[in-house]
Order: sequence, then structure tokens, then C-alpha cells
Amino acid sequence: MFWGYLLIFCILPILWVIQKIFSSYLWEDLKFFLKVVYCSQKIEKSVKGSAAPGMLDVFLQHVSTTPHKTFILYQDQAYTFRDLDLKSNRAAWTLRDYGKVKSGNCVAVFMGNEPAFIWLWIALAKLGCPMACLNYNIRAKSFLHCFQCSGAKILIAAEELKAAVEEVLPTLIEEGVTVFYLSRDSPTKGVQSLFDKMESASEDPIPASFRSGITPKSPALYIYTSGTTGLPKAAVVTHKSVFGSCTVALLCGLTSEDVVYIPLPLYHSAGLLIGVRGCIQTGATIVLRKKFSASQFWDDCRKYNVTAFQYIGEILRYLCNHQKKDNDTDHCVRFAIGNGVRTEVWKDFIDRFGKIKLFEFYGATEGNAFFLNYSQKEGAMGRYNYFLKLVQPFEIIKFDVEKNEPVRDSAGHCIRVSKGETGLLIAKHTKQNPFNGYAGNGSQTEKKRLRNVLRNGDIYFNSGDLVMIDKENFIFFHDRVGDTYRWKGENVATTEVENLVLMLDFIEDANAFGVPVSHHEGKIGMVAIKLKDKSFFDGEKLFAHVTEYLPNYARPRFVRIQDSIQINGTYKQYKMDLVKDGFNLFCIKDPLYILDDEHRTYRPLDHQIYSDIMERRLKL
Repeated sequence: MFWGYLLIFCILPILWVIQKIFSSYLWEDLKFFLKVVYCSQKIEKSVKGSAAPGMLDVFLQHVSTTPHKTFILYQDQAYTFRDLDLKSNRAAWTLRDYGKVKSGNCVAVFMGNEPAFIWLWIALAKLGCPMACLNYNIRAKSFLHCFQCSGAKILIAAEELKAAVEEVLPTLIEEGVTVFYLSRDSPTKGVQSLFDKMESASEDPIPASFRSGITPKSPALYIYTSGTTGLPKAAVVTHKSVFGSCTVALLCGLTSEDVVYIPLPLYHSAGLLIGVRGCIQTGATIVLRKKFSASQFWDDCRKYNVTAFQYIGEILRYLCNHQKKDNDTDHCVRFAIGNGVRTEVWKDFIDRFGKIKLFEFYGATEGNAFFLNYSQKEGAMGRYNYFLKLVQPFEIIKFDVEKNEPVRDSAGHCIRVSKGETGLLIAKHTKQNPFNGYAGNGSQTEKKRLRNVLRNGDIYFNSGDLVMIDKENFIFFHDRVGDTYRWKGENVATTEVENLVLMLDFIEDANAFGVPVSHHEGKIGMVAIKLKDKSFFDGEKLFAHVTEYLPNYARPRFVRIQDSIQINGTYKQYKMDLVKDGFNLFCIKDPLYILDDEHRTYRPLDHQIYSDIMERRLKL
């Protein structure tokens, strides 16, 4: 490392000349790169006496040095590092005794944000077991798919999700799965309770020998991501990835004195790996919120003396749209970490709530590309940093949105975009920076690999995201490619929606897509359908079907009935004109319907409803 710093020192004069010629951000880029190197080394050396340290080692170090420091604040309860250590010991012994759990066995958790999510994660880490983080919105077929591809034989579910568990319980029992509720008794035959068993379990530490076979490359988590097609995929997150995931929090300046508000779901990598893992690394305190509430957000921040919070773009928009108050700037928040905030929302948020630093970052759960907007450029997701690219090779290549594939030259290689041109973000698969793929889904893993990109034999991870670099090297998110759109902070696979809709007996063909809505982040779901001959549209039946099988964010809000579903030259459904039309009554002659939760149906979209949407009188 000495020679590396010496080399950098020697080339500083050269860099100064280059800066004058090329970029006013050169020093800032170099400073950030050196900060990344420093934080990475700091993380590696944070656990004393361990050749291959992990998240659990950092946690146990806090238990040893600051056992009585508050780690989690949840509602009116406070939990110290020692509290979670003892709780996780009890849970680990209980799962070992009653679930016959051993190192390497996957355990799936199905619950919302609560302290149990975190102490179960720690308990499973002590046993050397990977944890599958199931989205609590999934149901039926999607639930079984997500559970089965993780290879889990144990399911731990919140009692309030009993109906979802009972729906798939016969299949789980048939497959020999042991199911626990987070309760002291179970109202469901075939399901055990966990809390009562934990109360009589030992608080003794879990022997390190139970996890001795775990390596940095071993799976630690399975976090689900909606890809470009089909059902959710279980991204493999290794122990090495979990250990390094706290880098984002450190780069943003998180310290042990901070109090971090986490309203994002823990089943996603943002809440669990950026938020919780960051707090474990630094010893910061977590304020855990069951679900985000715009009306209670700032009251919570004042109540708990919050200094940092996590967000997605939707959250900041909700806060800006909420009624203004005289005490909007009365808080201790100094920074926030998240992604997806639009430029205008960024400005409105800062103007209204004070000089809070917004650290936009980019990083897919399964991906190997990372960006951070360390320059505070409004609307940007990061910078094209030449120094960072040396250790994290990435490219932005030309992409044909109609053919849904990269553009290649006569030699069969991909073509880099020019500045100001939108292209596909890809990241090189290397030994140091790999794409680990998806559990139990080799075909989908291969689909995310781009081969022979710039030269024969190279492999890149296809992010599925279209981005643009401006003349100052700031990177801006543009759109998702293919058959995926994003709504309410969740990715929605159009293929899954289409396959579900086609199960109804009056629908012959379906084409799902996302359309932009004024004053909203992302795209809202819409589906164009063709009715079978002599069939009629049944709005009540469609409503009952999609609400039973699809989570709220994935349900199509609008329906367009067409005489035929258009396809392109490669026999793929054509979506571009449909997306452009959206649900605009003034340019669409086809019948349009909107989901009506109150009357549990899809009702005709008229000009009054359309006006209410555009004037923000109707909440979507």
C-alpha cells in the first residue's frame, strides 16, 4: 500500500495539469476514490484477530465493548446490543433443537419491519445458515416460487401473515417444511409457535464451531429481485458482499453517534444491507419503522432525535406533498441515503426541510456496479469516476429498445455511447467484483450475463438500466429496459402480470406495461387486453383475481381493451406506443378502465376521473 500512495503522490502534479485541461471535478473524484480505499481498509481491519471477518464478528465486538448501547428503537421499546445478542442466542438454540437447523441450511423469514427480523438474521449467522428474505406482499404461486428456489426447509412467519401462510401450507407440509409463527401459540394446525420455545431456551453463546465451514463466498442472504421476465429471482448475497455492503454508510459519514431512521422494508437490500448493516458496522442506533408514514415521519424524527434516514424517491415526494407546518425545519437530520429522487423533488425537499445532504446511490442487489452522488448534484445517481473504474470496470453501451438487445458492430462487439446519449449500464464480471447470480435459476443467471462485449471472452453483468452521462461526467438514471417497470419503489415484471391476467376465461391476450404519471416517481401498471370472441369485460372478476394473486404495487391500475395486441417483427408484443399513449383519454379511442378499490372492480375511466388524477385530487 505504501508504494501505491507514493505513486499517487508522484502523479499529483500531472493530475493538476490534466484537471486544468479536462475536468474541474478531478480532485473531487480522486478524493472520493481514496475515501473508498480508506473505508474498505477500515472495514477489513475493524475486527481484531480474525483472518476472515464478517458481519457477525462486528456485531459481537459491539456486544463485548458497548453491550448497553441502544441498538434498536422500535415503537416505545429500546433494545441494546446485549439484548439482541441474548435474543439471537435463544432463537438459534430453539431453531437447532426444534427445527433441526444446521450450518448451511437455508431458513426463510416472512415478516414486516420489526426487531425480530434483525435478531433472527443474527441468530442464523451464528448457526452458519443463509436467510431468505421473503417479500411480505407475495402470495400463492409467487410465494411458493420464492420459497422453493431458496432451498429452505424452515419458514418463520409473522402471525399477522397467517392467511398467506395457510394458503400455501398444504404444499409446504407435503414438501416437509417446518413452519413457525412468531407467537407464543399457533392457531393453525401444522404450524409451530416460536416465542414460547425461545422463552425456555438457553442464552449461552453459540459455539463458533457451528459455523466453521462458512467462507466469504458462502451464501449469507437470498434477496429477491423482480427481473426482466417472470417471477422474482433470489439474488445470492455472499458473506463477503454483506461484510462490504456497509461501505455506502461509511462513505456518507455515518458514525456511532448517529440515529438512523429506517422506514424501508428489510426484505430489500437497501434497508437491510445499507441501513442495518451500516449501523452494525458503526455502532449507530436504528429507529425501525413498521411502514412509512408521511404524517408521522417528522414527529418520529423529533421524538427519536434522528440524524439520518433512508429513502426512495417516492418517500421524499410524499413528504413534500404533505401539508406544510411551521416546524418543518425543526429536526436534527443532517443527511439521507437513498435513490430515485427527481431533480424537482430534490429542490423542493431542500427548500422546505432545510440543508439536508441527500446521498443518492446506485447498486442492484445482485449487481457488481456501484455509484454514489458524492458531489450532491441534483438528480444524478453518481459520477463517471475514472479512478473507481479501475477497480470496478463498467461501461455504458448502445441499446436497441425495440429489439430489446445491445447494438453490436460488424465484429459482434458492443458499442460505447457518447456523452449525452442514453445507453445500457453494464459491469464487468471479475474475480474481485463478480456477479453471483440467482439461486436455483441457472437460465436467468445466464440471461443477465453479456458475453463478448468489448472483446471475445469477456463477461459483463447486464443491469437492465438505461443511463446517461452528461458533459460533466454525472450519471443520470433514465429507464428500465425490457419487460420491467418500477412503481412504489418495487420492480414489476410485466410477464408475471400478463400470465396472471391470461388465466381469466374472458381474456384472449394481454400486454402489460408501465406508464408515467405526472407528479409521481416511476411508472404505474397498465394492461392492454383482447377479449375472447363473444366475451365481455368483467371488472369485478379481474379485480378479485389481481388482488388475490398480485401485491398492491404490481396490480395494473388501468386496463385498455383492444381489438388486437400488436406485435413487432420478432413476434414480441409492442409496448412503445402503448406507453406513449398511457391512459390519456384525449388520444385513446379504446375503452379504458381504472382499478376501484372502494367498489372492488374496474370501472370506466371518464374525464372527471382523468382530471382528478392529473390535478392530484385522486390518490394512486
